[in-house]
Amino acid sequence: MDGSIEIKTVPGVQSEPRTKGERTRERLLDLAQEAVIRKGFGATSIEELVEAAGITKSGFFYHFKDKTDLARQLVERYIARNQSFLDDMAERARELSDDPLHSFLIFLKFYAEAMDELVDAHPGCMVATITFQDLIWDGATRAMTIDSVKAWRGLFRAWLEEIAAVYPPKAKVELADLADSLLTLTYGGMTLAKALQDDRAIGKQAMMFRETIRLCFEAR
Repeated sequence: MDGSIEIKTVPGVQSEPRTKGERTRERLLDLAQEAVIRKGFGATSIEELVEAAGITKSGFFYHFKDKTDLARQLVERYIARNQSFLDDMAERARELSDDPLHSFLIFLKFYAEAMDELVDAHPGCMVATITFQDLIWDGATRAMTIDSVKAWRGLFRAWLEEIAAVYPPKAKVELADLADSLLTLTYGGMTLAKALQDDRAIGKQAMMFRETIRLCFEAR
């Protein structure tokens, strides 16, 4: 269980869009995501995206009604990719073990290894960007982001409740807070990784969390 595990899915990686129009749209979204994370949504202009993509302004408006529509589609794509990333690892972990604790430990190993690749592949976290720039984004886009965080939290908490039903925790813990810890180390870990220039910062924290789960629930 502690050996090297192949990671099949990384956020932001998907099959190549089939048509030229789809490729252009994906290119614009990629450019927008990187610009928004690095300098903010307000400082990202349609003009710079058009120039970077090598298209006309009318080409931009073929894909997006306006900048607000760009933001909505950008966040929708980000959330969908993250959810697919999470669901894939959770499904594979549960296929490898029917035991809720052991499958969660497998999942956390997958998660740690994926996080080692994530920092180098992505400039930062859209969730943090939207959360801290809340006055710039429209309400619907902010709500989508909040709902995505709650969905992650709900999955982790439900899994921990399964574990606790079989393995009563050996320490006094709130399962909701324990679920939030994994979110905290992920979002905070991105900042730590960038500040310390350590691509493995999140992965190492995820493995520390894995050990905490093992010690908290596993039978002696």
